[in-house]
Amino acid sequence: MRDFDIVIYGATGFTGRLVAEYLTQTYPSGVRWAMAGRSLAKLHEVRDLIGAPADTPLVTAESDDPASLRAMAERATVVISTVGPYQLYGSALVAACAATGTAYVDLCGEPAWMRHMIDAHEGEATRTGARIVFSCGFDSIPFDLGVLTLQDAAKAKYGSPAPRVKGRVRKMQGTFSGGTAASLKATLAAAARDPGIVKLLTSPFALTPGFQGPHQPTGLLPEYDTTLSAWVAPFVMAPINTKNVHRTNFLLGEAYGADFVYDEMMVAGLGDLGKVAAEAIAKFNPFSGDKGPKPGEGPSKEERDAGHYDLLFVGIMPDGARIDSVVTGDRDPGYGSTSKMIAEAALCLVQDVQGDGGIWTPGALMGTKLRDRLVAKAGLTFTVG
Repeated sequence: MRDFDIVIYGATGFTGRLVAEYLTQTYPSGVRWAMAGRSLAKLHEVRDLIGAPADTPLVTAESDDPASLRAMAERATVVISTVGPYQLYGSALVAACAATGTAYVDLCGEPAWMRHMIDAHEGEATRTGARIVFSCGFDSIPFDLGVLTLQDAAKAKYGSPAPRVKGRVRKMQGTFSGGTAASLKATLAAAARDPGIVKLLTSPFALTPGFQGPHQPTGLLPEYDTTLSAWVAPFVMAPINTKNVHRTNFLLGEAYGADFVYDEMMVAGLGDLGKVAAEAIAKFNPFSGDKGPKPGEGPSKEERDAGHYDLLFVGIMPDGARIDSVVTGDRDPGYGSTSKMIAEAALCLVQDVQGDGGIWTPGALMGTKLRDRLVAKAGLTFTVG
């Protein structure tokens, strides 16, 4: 028995604070959780700010102090980490959780670092029973579970999975997080120093060591999607989501097929206007300049509440038959929805799912159990048509 079901590491940051606020409001009893970070004074301040109970435990730990991270990990069933970029601040915590058999969830969208962690710690995590789960926010839970939902429906209806799936972002209102922008910048800096990272970033199978599937669409250029009769444009989160979806397939023993092909793009519109919009989206970099939020900053509650997203997944069977699944979220993807998703992922590991130790994806380890939690608590919907 550990001291806590959940420890939120990074609780004084913007997203970590939202996670703590969500647990305070949604689970006022029945969950033993603590807030962790570098500064005890800031932890006190945030605890009061979000209205958490005065006896909510506070734990100090620092990313450059492995002993403090191990001590924190030993007290938790699950550690939620919102401290990124993970390639700069996350490696020692993953090592501590792997060594102590502690479950771990984060918001990582840094595939090269994730592969390094798989290579370094999957053996130890398997030995100790630590369930390490990356990418438990907007990247990549809605996409991972959206494909899983579609494939389950395809197998039920047609007796086999869809070998070709298209992920299409139909609507999305809200900003990407400051942490996402910082992670991208850190990844580009690392790639400039190490050409091997570029190979991982460009490979759809960077997270499936030992498995190489068929050629995948790059999704880097606008195109006319004949399946939707609409123009589609590159989607900035596709490079991480597609890798996670392929890893889920890999971890599930190629449940989607060894020949599975998957891509993600944004729906830009119809006709000539759609073409113009797709070309404009392709040229726009949401992370350029200084207008976006910095790490530790984020939109107001009103802006988060006004956000939403609508994701379509189209499965195409070998005979041309089509089956769809749709995922929607009721908050902005980068903050409001993400903070709810990672909290429910952690609770799923505490309450619903056991599973072997190792380095997992949300879809491969938690699957339908997590989907049920997200529908019941976190404002997501999953439909098949």
